Amino acid sequence: MTNTDSAIQSSHPAAAPVPCHAHALVVMGVSGCGKSSVAQMLAQTLGWTLHEGDAYHSPENVRKMQAGIALTDDDRASWLADLCGILATASASSGIVLTCSALKRKYRDRLRLAQPQGALGFVFLDLDFATALQRVQQRPGHFFSPDLVANQFATLERPDAEAGVVGIDATLPLAEIVRRANAWHAPAAA
Repeated sequence: MTNTDSAIQSSHPAAAPVPCHAHALVVMGVSGCGKSSVAQMLAQTLGWTLHEGDAYHSPENVRKMQAGIALTDDDRASWLADLCGILATASASSGIVLTCSALKRKYRDRLRLAQPQGALGFVFLDLDFATALQRVQQRPGHFFSPDLVANQFATLERPDAEAGVVGIDATLPLAEIVRRANAWHAPAAA
């Protein structure tokens, strides 16, 4: 069981997370946390365009992950640049939901450069190792090797103290996760 909802709020005791008025949202977390499912439902709810971050990995990166080889910062550099290009197209009239593990602070900071301050929010789907591993092992046809789950947890720099992030327990029902994300997100005025 995770306690992300309270952990994220720890910098604001007795208060809900500061609402996000972004026109681009990154659904982030380790593999198996439910990024794709949450992002799809969130994009539908908001009427925004969905971009699956995994679709932008190079063939070399996909081959490495299939082989159980963890990606390096260098491997991720061009991928993050492509994702920044996508995020840069978001506007108040044309919002974007993007899935991206965004495991390190420097990756999130790189993505933040694609939008003006406050225009990009992160929905952190928090999940424990055992549940993530089980979900990845049961996921048919995905290129991500279950051998890499431990590496993702070792790489994860939790975004608990970062502005523009809401943490949600990824073991909650899908509809509840999306409800909480929507409650946190307040669409920017046109």
